[in-house]
Amino acid sequence: MTLKRVVVTGLGALTPIGSTVEAYWKGLLNGVSGAENITRFDVTNYKTKFACEIKDFNPIDYFDRKEARKLDPNTQFGLIAAEESLIDSGLDLEKIDLEKAGVIWASGVGGLTTFFSEVVFHVANNGMIPRFSPFFIPKMIADITAGHISIKYGFRGPNFATVSACASSANAIVDAYNYIRLDKANIFIAGGSEAAVNEPGVGGFNSMHAISTRNDDPKTASRPFDKDRDGFVLGEGAGSLVFEELEHAKSRGAHIYAEVVGGGLSADAYHMTSPHPEGLGAVLSMKSALEDAGLQPKDVDHINTHGTSTPLGDIAEAKAIVSLFGEHAYNININSTKSMTGHLLGAAGGVESIAATLAVKHDIIPPTINHFTDDPQIDNNLNFTYNKPVKRTVNLALSNTFGFGGHNVSILFQKYVD
Repeated sequence: MTLKRVVVTGLGALTPIGSTVEAYWKGLLNGVSGAENITRFDVTNYKTKFACEIKDFNPIDYFDRKEARKLDPNTQFGLIAAEESLIDSGLDLEKIDLEKAGVIWASGVGGLTTFFSEVVFHVANNGMIPRFSPFFIPKMIADITAGHISIKYGFRGPNFATVSACASSANAIVDAYNYIRLDKANIFIAGGSEAAVNEPGVGGFNSMHAISTRNDDPKTASRPFDKDRDGFVLGEGAGSLVFEELEHAKSRGAHIYAEVVGGGLSADAYHMTSPHPEGLGAVLSMKSALEDAGLQPKDVDHINTHGTSTPLGDIAEAKAIVSLFGEHAYNININSTKSMTGHLLGAAGGVESIAATLAVKHDIIPPTINHFTDDPQIDNNLNFTYNKPVKRTVNLALSNTFGFGGHNVSILFQKYVD
């Protein structure tokens, strides 16, 4: 069986540094930090008092009031990004086979805002009387955003959610890629959203000592690969990509950003939250992506790392890169866009795949900001693209996304050549 080729024809983003793809990309190239003091709830009693929130977000700017009340912020974010990506793709819904168009949408934790507000309201006002809103379950469940996107656009092909913690939307993208190349669909909207900047989100990650507590300087708190990093900065938002079978895209004169040429999946099989200290799972996912594409380590020009700014994770990923790429590792421009957006959890793979795709399209690599001190546990001969963007030819970019539970996903985006 001859596998189909898969290309990216639409992008959509809602991020802490820009509420459109254009604004997001501009923020990345300008090294903008999205970290600020939390405005959404009273943080007096929380160890961490800042996050990368979506700035000045009002759902009424996007939805009517009745519709907004039925949607968790997680779904609101997803619908906004999906709409931008579909408009960007130029697809005419009246001219495509909707039975061959699907949606795979991800979230690491789903409707956490809805869950928390309903439970708190129930306990405070009803005691043991179960008077929950009829929208409680359908607003909360992780798959509902995929459902809403398909309902809105009439996509009747494969439709489901992927949940693999912080690797969730990267898993969605690899699944979409595989469905199209196996000729199970012509079009997919795939990506992810997350809305966990709330009391249980911040409180839960604080209790794990996973997020930064650099309350005196939020803007520089996300500092991947820096010696003084103290955890990730919680972010929120959504990233959406339209994937299309190549001939289908060409037949309608679509604008093509890049080609997806490989996806690799693996498990650390090591610990509930910590990565394998030698990055063995990361090595395997990157190696699998290259094998899937029929390419060699020497072909990679750029890696958008998982790079969360956690003490253990950054060391493990840097070791994995050196282990797999050998001497070529020092020729690769490596970055972590989480230094600017914070960690969007289940949406990370979506927004970072957009960054990798645009790096390929425009031959420019966004920086890793907030680097002050080299970490002696990390090979600092690697080029982490610190503090300033770099212009260079990017024929092949690798995006890494890893999640609690040892889930690892690597995706390869290549410059499109007919």
